[in-house]
Amino acid sequence: MVALVAVVAALVVAVRVLPSGAGDANSGNVAATSSLVPSTSKTAPVSTAPTSAVPSQPGVPRAGEFGAWASRTSQWLDIPLRAMNGYAQATVTLGKEQPGCHLSWITLAAIGKIASDHGRAQGNRVGENGTLAKPLGTVEVLDFYHRPVSTPGAAGPLQLSPAVWSKWQRSASGGKPDIQNIDDSALAAGRTLCANGRDLATDWWNGVATLEPAPVVLHRTLATTNVYGTVGQSDQPPNPAVLTAVGFAIDQIGLPYVWGGNGTRDADPGFDCSGLTTAAYASADVKLMRTADTQFRSVAHVSEPQLGDLIFYGAPATKIHHVGLYIGNQQMIDAPQTGQAVQVHPYRKPGDDYAGAGRPTA
Repeated sequence: MVALVAVVAALVVAVRVLPSGAGDANSGNVAATSSLVPSTSKTAPVSTAPTSAVPSQPGVPRAGEFGAWASRTSQWLDIPLRAMNGYAQATVTLGKEQPGCHLSWITLAAIGKIASDHGRAQGNRVGENGTLAKPLGTVEVLDFYHRPVSTPGAAGPLQLSPAVWSKWQRSASGGKPDIQNIDDSALAAGRTLCANGRDLATDWWNGVATLEPAPVVLHRTLATTNVYGTVGQSDQPPNPAVLTAVGFAIDQIGLPYVWGGNGTRDADPGFDCSGLTTAAYASADVKLMRTADTQFRSVAHVSEPQLGDLIFYGAPATKIHHVGLYIGNQQMIDAPQTGQAVQVHPYRKPGDDYAGAGRPTA
């Protein structure tokens, strides 16, 4: 089986983003295991992400526009409005105190989504006062081997570790800080991200890693941040089926590439490239053809990809061998090849065989 650490080797090092042998089981072109994949199952250190992995950092609208924006955006992204207000308040506070950090609400919201589904993990919810209805302890996160990678003792809606909370806790309202309060935990998370003069516009990856270094969490957070940024900056509501498909793909990050995989094998529940896109859209009740080539020939082609579009590689006149799912900010989620996990990376690189983008009827 393939270690989850392959994600770091493939995404963070950003070498051979799309080898010509990448693709699905029916392409007739299956690549050998990448030399970047470690031969050990031990966790690799988190290294610096490529510049292209840094999400854009949109700000919070002015006070007069905030109410309508927060209500609309929280509905579009299925973020409880009270949680949305907490993320935005922390962003505004730290934007005044540390403007050089360039903290955005989308980063805090993505962390909250991956950490606890915005406080809804284990049937919980954020109350009107910003505090969870029930104290939330550590939400267990497992890697592909079903080993816990979550930080012991993490708590609250943003799952802050004891060390982070001890150092960076602060009350948003002036009272006693409460890790179970969305306002206080978002502010503490933001202070951690911005610590030591960090600029998230250029050093986003290392900032988020200070909160949770587990690769599977980092990559899911990166994907969610890109999606939130794409939707949050639009003046049109997103297609619900597209958001469902993209959300499904984010949940699969860390599973291995499996030749012919549909994500349903108990012993090795991975995907090949078109297996992932097929399953993602099936979760939204949209049927796709099964292979990268047949998907390319059965969807409408578009000149510039938008959220949820299919990204194709190969020779259009003869054979399409690979497909991924576009998530905004020039990034995509895909199952690259044998020896790599489902991951996020830029959808273009010099010398690739990009064949175009297609839009499923969703």
